[in-house]
Amino acid sequence: MAFDTIIAGAGIIGSSIAWRLAQQGLRVLLVDAGRMGAEASSAGAGMLAPGGEIDERLPWNDLALESLHLYPAFVAELEEESGCRIDFQRLGAIELALSGTEWTELEARGQRQAAFGIPSCPLTRSELRQHAPLARQDVAGALFYPQDAVVDPRDMMTALRAACLAHGVEIREGVRVTAIRPHAGAVRMETAAAVFEAPAAVIAAGAWSSQIAVEGQTLPRAFPVRGHLIGYPLAPHSLGPLLRRGHTYLLQRNSGFTVAGTSSEQVGFDRTLDPAILADIHARASELLPAVTGLLASQRWVGFRPAVDGRLALGRAANTAVWLAYGHYRNGILMAPGTAQRVAQGIIASSGTGSSALPGRP
Repeated sequence: MAFDTIIAGAGIIGSSIAWRLAQQGLRVLLVDAGRMGAEASSAGAGMLAPGGEIDERLPWNDLALESLHLYPAFVAELEEESGCRIDFQRLGAIELALSGTEWTELEARGQRQAAFGIPSCPLTRSELRQHAPLARQDVAGALFYPQDAVVDPRDMMTALRAACLAHGVEIREGVRVTAIRPHAGAVRMETAAAVFEAPAAVIAAGAWSSQIAVEGQTLPRAFPVRGHLIGYPLAPHSLGPLLRRGHTYLLQRNSGFTVAGTSSEQVGFDRTLDPAILADIHARASELLPAVTGLLASQRWVGFRPAVDGRLALGRAANTAVWLAYGHYRNGILMAPGTAQRVAQGIIASSGTGSSALPGRP
């Protein structure tokens, strides 16, 4: 079978791009060295929370805000096409300050964020108790971000697989891409077992993206940043909005499963669970949500965030037919709708294949 686009990496970024291209009638091959969505896309907590990530105006921040705006329609469309239910909740987020100095800094950050489109408002003690009765109440201040949301990334991956298959995407798992060779307006993608050719290729292999050599190109280096997470079985709908303080957060699925995180370690692809780090996350989570203090985590796991040297690797690689979509770090799940839209739009416009308008485009 001849393909119009080959995508290396079947996480939420690569799968979303494949779905958008296939919707426009392109023949897409989606390959992954492991299982579809088995790495960072399934390990992530699923925070859709620019309020906790953005503190200054940078190009990738615009993509994060664009993607958050797209998310409700993206999820609804994906549910309709896949027939799969996705746990998506826009309950907002509450950032807690435990000292007067923290509160002063948090208020100032909220004012800076408002200037580039992230609304927030302070909560009174009674409002904090109303929004999040289980949260710590003896705080110096609390800032509420009404637009922040959460999604279950495993639901997203289940739906993306179904939607891709429904549109004829060919999915091949356990296929490791070793090299990409651009030539004469096309691309040759090499694996241990076969060679594929197509008018365009996408590298969306997350932290593993730099293991794919692209002939004649020096691309941003991708590397893994390990993060630990833990989960608690709480009563459904008991948490309310996402809770956070700095890099500590808690969010809850509709089932009641409550995720707490996180940590950051540059240790390569070491999957070892560190007991000291897990204990630290539990202590920090208990500080924000006293209800988990005496609980044992029912699940513990790690994931590998795809970091890059420099800025996000997004767009066409020089004048080749190779497109880059990696380096989203903590925000791959958040930025999937906008990334898929931009990359698919670029491929279609450069090839002249399919419609120039993609679903969900504002």
